[in-house]
Amino acid sequence: MPRSWLLAALAACVTVGLVAVPSPQPVTAAAPQDDAKKKFKKDVEASIEKGLEYLKKIQAQDGHWEAQGGQYPTSMTALAGMAFLMEGSTLKEGKYSDQVKKAVDWFLAPARQQPNGMIGDVRNPTEQTRYMYGQGFGTMFLASVYGEEEDKEQREKLEKLLKKAVEFICKAQTLKKHRKAEGKEVDIGGWGYVSAAEGNNFDEGSVTITALQGLRAARNAGIPVPKENIDRAVNYLEACTTPKGGIIYSYAGGGGAVGENGRPPLTAAAVCCGFSAGQYKSELPKRWIKYCKDNIPVGKGRQSHDEYQTYYFSQAVYALGDDKYLEMFPLLKADGKTPKVYGDLTAGEKDQLLTWSGYKDATFQTILDNQDKTNGSWSQGYIGPVYTTSINLCILQLEKAILPIYQK
Repeated sequence: MPRSWLLAALAACVTVGLVAVPSPQPVTAAAPQDDAKKKFKKDVEASIEKGLEYLKKIQAQDGHWEAQGGQYPTSMTALAGMAFLMEGSTLKEGKYSDQVKKAVDWFLAPARQQPNGMIGDVRNPTEQTRYMYGQGFGTMFLASVYGEEEDKEQREKLEKLLKKAVEFICKAQTLKKHRKAEGKEVDIGGWGYVSAAEGNNFDEGSVTITALQGLRAARNAGIPVPKENIDRAVNYLEACTTPKGGIIYSYAGGGGAVGENGRPPLTAAAVCCGFSAGQYKSELPKRWIKYCKDNIPVGKGRQSHDEYQTYYFSQAVYALGDDKYLEMFPLLKADGKTPKVYGDLTAGEKDQLLTWSGYKDATFQTILDNQDKTNGSWSQGYIGPVYTTSINLCILQLEKAILPIYQK
């Protein structure tokens, strides 16, 4: 059949309805909201890459990082190292494996090894009187490396160091008696800037949280940690909790938390430790999280101890996700008995919740806005760009969920 006849016949069939031709579908543009989410995700990824490249560029030849004026090299190296581990790099693999390896080698250098398990360097004036921060952060970093390490020889080196580091932390813990409201007396123990023996049994909240997170990272990696030290630390935090749910700066030699309002940064850190132990439904973390929700403005500009507070509160809210706050603080239906599920909530009720998605939108945007677009660092705060950059990179990478200490 000639081609012209065939075309004419097809045209006739279409006309009388013998051949169905689908009507053209309207082309729908991607929803503006979806486009905005994709762009935001790309912006976050670009910000992370710039920040990591900045830390890579300024790492010292021997593998360490330091704060302004050579301060706190142990803590800074641990926190910067965590940022690279959260990216997915390890000692053997990944874009930044060289940076991780150099940092670990710095910790393992013979000149730094001490028989008592101290990780910090008391020869550095800024660590001489505050070495327990480095002990906690350093233990957390090395335990995170150890958990992912497959090389037998390297694992043995790390295991030996970590066991001694844990032993040092446990021996450095304070020991006090505290009488609970119901009259029961319990042992409590926190940590101060230096060991209990050297610091006259002084302890305070921020170091206690750092040491406790180091111990939990070690335990996650399979390093033995005595249960009594963890229990005494949890008792300590409870003893330092005010009636309103805030954590005070220090137990103050037996004064406890009576009559004080508490400090939001320390309370956020306590929530993080409680959640990392899976304590979502017990009363103490509930009091802490409620206090934080009422006292920590999200996305409202800089706060006191902003980096520290945001670092720990971000971990806590990430662990909450979008559903656990409603489980912890249920809203009831009209019958006064049946808990509502998320789909039952009004828009106003949803706004009352503390959710990761809402927190992330506000907090991440603030972090991105504050980044130096030239070199990729963050320089807010008084400790310096290594600290602030490392903290922000850890926050921005929480959703990668690579390291056990940061997982839900």
